[in-house]
Amino acid sequence: MPRTTFKELLDAGVHFGHQKRKWNPAMAPYIFMERDGIHVIDLEKTIVKLDEAADAMKSIAKSGKKILFVATKKQAKEIVSEKLKKVNMPYVTERWPGGMLTNFPTIRKAVKKMGSIDKMAFDGTFDNMSKREKLQITRQRAKLEKNLGSISDLTRLPSALFVVDVCKEQIAVREAKRLGIPVFAMVDTNSDPSKIDFPIPANDDAAKSISLIIDILCQAIEEGLGERKVDKDKDPEQEQKTGRKRISKNVDASKYDGDNDEEDEEAEGADGQDEEENEQ
Repeated sequence: MPRTTFKELLDAGVHFGHQKRKWNPAMAPYIFMERDGIHVIDLEKTIVKLDEAADAMKSIAKSGKKILFVATKKQAKEIVSEKLKKVNMPYVTERWPGGMLTNFPTIRKAVKKMGSIDKMAFDGTFDNMSKREKLQITRQRAKLEKNLGSISDLTRLPSALFVVDVCKEQIAVREAKRLGIPVFAMVDTNSDPSKIDFPIPANDDAAKSISLIIDILCQAIEEGLGERKVDKDKDPEQEQKTGRKRISKNVDASKYDGDNDEEDEEAEGADGQDEEENEQ
């Protein structure tokens, strides 16, 4: 069953592409027609590709891995940050820090720096500093929070990358491809879908279109996290059941061993009586 309908996509304006002169020939399979010099995206293919991407994200979330969302354009910033906080996934809505994936250890050091500044505020180190030093450190903390605060929980490289605009986030896509990280992306008629593992042909400029696509993907992630939680809850119950079975098996085995010992003692007693009669 599709996760969305043709009408929902149409109402959100997902079908609007760019002007004909700006198109990328690689997007030809996903273009339905041209109207008034503007390409129209084939929504039937969008539904298929969106379902594929959602299923893949669901399985990643179910395995307990992280998906990094990248959306630095104005229309997508608030939408992405608002929806992803609910599913606890990392995201980048400010400028993409170059080398964030290929030079991940350095980025982690910057994130740890935020933690050390917070620690200084609590342990009283700030009290021994001058006013100027406090101001400099506070500004540094604010800058780090703005650029890296949303990825503070990302302790290792993400298992996948989602990009709203492929043309705008070229560096992020290159870094992910270099490391073999699968890339999900909204691809408009001016984008190259050949570089994307899970392309979703859609309008990446309209806020309604971005909101609808992100919402569907977040629902898939929630499903995966929910199934993971259910599986975790089942595991302790299964362990208890297997433990009970082992105990019952051991008890039964000990019973049989006891019966065998009694039989052996009776047999030894009978042998002793036979020997006495023979001696007499």
